[in-house]
Amino acid sequence: MLSFISIFNLIIFILFTGFYFYQFYYIIVGLFRKSKVLTAKVNHRYAVVIAARNESAVISQLISSIKKQKYPSELIDIYVVADNCTDNTAQVAKESGAYVFERFNRQYVGKGYALDYAFKALINSNEKYEGYFIFDADNLLDENYISEMNKVFDNGYKIVTSYRNSKNYDTNWLSAGYSLWFLREAKYLNNSRMILNTGCAISGTGFMVSDEIIRKNNGWKHHLLTEDIEFSVDNAIHGEKIGYCGSAVLYDEQPYLFEQSWHQRLRWAKGFYQVFAKYGKDLFKCAFVKRSFYCYDMLVTISPALFLSLLSVGINTAFLTIGIINIGTSPEIIRETSSSILMSFVNSYSVLFAIGLVTTISEWKQINSTSWNKIKYMFTFPIFIFTYIPISIVALFRKIEWKPITHSIAKSIEEVRQ
Repeated sequence: MLSFISIFNLIIFILFTGFYFYQFYYIIVGLFRKSKVLTAKVNHRYAVVIAARNESAVISQLISSIKKQKYPSELIDIYVVADNCTDNTAQVAKESGAYVFERFNRQYVGKGYALDYAFKALINSNEKYEGYFIFDADNLLDENYISEMNKVFDNGYKIVTSYRNSKNYDTNWLSAGYSLWFLREAKYLNNSRMILNTGCAISGTGFMVSDEIIRKNNGWKHHLLTEDIEFSVDNAIHGEKIGYCGSAVLYDEQPYLFEQSWHQRLRWAKGFYQVFAKYGKDLFKCAFVKRSFYCYDMLVTISPALFLSLLSVGINTAFLTIGIINIGTSPEIIRETSSSILMSFVNSYSVLFAIGLVTTISEWKQINSTSWNKIKYMFTFPIFIFTYIPISIVALFRKIEWKPITHSIAKSIEEVRQ
């Protein structure tokens, strides 16, 4: 019994390594292989769609950054869905130069429903667009964003995601944790996937989708709590590769209050469970029967880390409890269990720190922060990831509903880059 917990934790570590080892290869690819250089023959016509709920503080900065694009302005129209707003988001958006849809529906709440409302209106209108950009109201765009994304779209990709940077990396360890995760996702997941010609994944915001796909789906049909990963998984199963454009840079605001971060990531964890429940069987079949690496990548993205972490926490907690109950007769159980848990923590911390270190070094110039903060937050990055463990446990048992995240950092693109 004493050796069981050590063997169990070793097995969990081996399983983690087995499932995710290919992502270490992704890091090597991202470091040593150059991204594809694409050019566009045609400038396509796009609509920008922004789902906004009580975003009057930040919506005008996003619209301004869209209007400053180095892309023909006559080929870009901006639409804002003011979704169940109780402030003057709609007015601010109109005054900033956007077309506005106002939606009031307390039964069907969430970004997916707001997008569906806008897309149904657009595909039934007289306007003809070849693709749609989807942003959150707190986003800001580099002035070359649309022109760079257009290159990938013009080369045949019907869905394209972009490089995700942060408006507030150095607010605290939470905002830095989010930022490093998204930078790593851009550079060492989607960038490597694009180089290796496998499919990428949408991450919340900053992507475009063709009119053809929107019409095929009759709008936006993905309404789980994580509509972005649901959209990615659905397209992977149907063989639609998502492209990536690393030269299209988007900035967004990261949560910096723990309560806000807790609720957001609780929704994400619950959403991943929902996606696995709905698409897991088809993903598994696609990955192992049809031998699709793209589907395997998406399957690993939504499932093993959560379930292996929960299993590890459950078993280790059980053994620690047994040791405490029998401390008088079997003190060695606590000693063995504590030693094994500590070793697992050290191993996990080391791997996550290495990921944060590589990402920070390679993206050093892209991170808008002081050198000291860049170094300091490499050490807190693993702690940020560890906080997902209690969040994942709570998400198993609680009913989670979509709630808006308050955004308050009203900066221009110039201010962010300074």
